[in-house]
Amino acid sequence: MALPVSPLTEGTPAFETDLVQLFHADCFDWLCAREPESIHAVVTDPPYGFVEYEASHLEKLKVGRGGVWRIPPRLGGYQRSPLPRFTVQTPEELAAMTAFFDEWSELVFRVLVPGAHVLIATNPLLANRLYNSILGAGFEARGEFIRLVTTLRGGDRPKGAEREFADVTVMPKSNYEPWGVFRKPFKGTVAANLRRHGTGGLRRTGEDTPFADVFRCPPASQEERRLAKHPTLKPQRLLRHLVRAALPLGKGIILDTFAGSGSTLAAAAALGLRAVGVERVDDYIVLAREAIPKLSSYRLEPGQRDEPSPPAPGQLALL
Repeated sequence: MALPVSPLTEGTPAFETDLVQLFHADCFDWLCAREPESIHAVVTDPPYGFVEYEASHLEKLKVGRGGVWRIPPRLGGYQRSPLPRFTVQTPEELAAMTAFFDEWSELVFRVLVPGAHVLIATNPLLANRLYNSILGAGFEARGEFIRLVTTLRGGDRPKGAEREFADVTVMPKSNYEPWGVFRKPFKGTVAANLRRHGTGGLRRTGEDTPFADVFRCPPASQEERRLAKHPTLKPQRLLRHLVRAALPLGKGIILDTFAGSGSTLAAAAALGLRAVGVERVDDYIVLAREAIPKLSSYRLEPGQRDEPSPPAPGQLALL
């Protein structure tokens, strides 16, 4: 059967199956209309710096020059995905980002049941600002999930003086992606809250394996990128691992307020979980309609199963 939808958010979804719904809306409007305490988890990859998804920067991304997006060089015949350059943001843009996430956090807090978790992607440059906004709304910090992945961020020599300062790195080379882990407070014990709301903890990876805070996962495969051409596509291996953990009893509704290509919804559908996504960008709605069924059917290779991978020797020094 279809997901229950509050009368305040009734309307025709842009995409719908028995398990998932995608709404074409601004997430602030959607969250204001959503019935309180009707969502059981949030798993989302937001616009990290807020400015990169403004219309002007998206247009510059399309033409391949200018703006906050960095277009990496072609290496070995393979074109890497664009990467936002958050170091170019002005104090005013950073202040706008803080205000954006202050409001987002308060609205998300309202729609979550007690004990619901928020798993939210960020990056080392902006994590403190995002986390402060979420804590300010009343959430509890429950740790940090570290995805071990090497990106193009950092490690460069001074621009225009690479030979002169050959032994200098401007900022640390990025080898991990942080995800904030937060929980809406509740009264009583975890066991009592699990019985009442189905929330309060995270689903174990296996009977003898708890959900861990370090997970090695490379970027989305070329096949996944062919199925969903989104500039910041997260791999299904990662998202399936997270959405499974977010619903400790496998019951309830997961929300992605920045749905993009619909990859979080696809991960939920692949595991038989219910999810709702909200996306405001027209082009991404068109993309998600096509991508969700394809990504949900994407088969992980034997080496890509949803299992935590311990860090290789020496990698813990990165954390």
